[in-house]
Amino acid sequence: MIAQQLKTIDGTLSIQLPSQLQEVTLGQLMQMQQVNPLTDLDAISILSGTAVDDLKNVKDFNDFDVFAETVLSLSNQIKYLYNSDAIPKKAGFTINGKMHEVNVISNLSIEPAGAFMAAREIIADEIQQHIEQHGEADWQERFNPSLKACCQVLAHYFYCRTTGNKYNDYQAGQFTETVKTLRVTEALPIAKHFFMSYPNLSKPKTGFWHRLRLLWRKRQAYNRSKTLSTSTP
Repeated sequence: MIAQQLKTIDGTLSIQLPSQLQEVTLGQLMQMQQVNPLTDLDAISILSGTAVDDLKNVKDFNDFDVFAETVLSLSNQIKYLYNSDAIPKKAGFTINGKMHEVNVISNLSIEPAGAFMAAREIIADEIQQHIEQHGEADWQERFNPSLKACCQVLAHYFYCRTTGNKYNDYQAGQFTETVKTLRVTEALPIAKHFFMSYPNLSKPKTGFWHRLRLLWRKRQAYNRSKTLSTSTP
């Protein structure tokens, strides 16, 4: 963390900014992605948890220059993280003000079945939106899922592992607020794994009932064909 006392029109303002990427949460990164255009004050506000209105009362705008190098460094670290394939061994969540760490197993799989189905739908929708906007050619090389979709997939993946509860669609969906407390260095590599290593999740699956109906129709067509062939003189 980098700490600084800045003079304001009515006193001083204490600001703390993360200096390392592991100090930045997924929620903070999502906030910055949602603000367009993102100004210097917006970035400092989100990273420090200080209201923009309070920052606007700092006497000299040049006082913010002390944070410029830190923000630029974090930006470069994020770019490097997007290109990394290393998966962390642990994931830390803040629940009721306390840090809870969960082991990340090396053989990543989305379970139980309800979580798998929910994640498959999220991934399929995200890939389809990308293809509609940019075309289907080489989509895997240029695909960059939104942080919102990453957060949703991680919520379904981590809900049972973190809470110890049985899977519930609604509760897992609400778990995104807890997932936002994940360090971005933990969240992005795991989410990237699911989006890029499981392209089959984006393919529609034929349900058992649908397959049974297809089989039944084929059998009916075969029986009609057989009846016609035997009744023809």
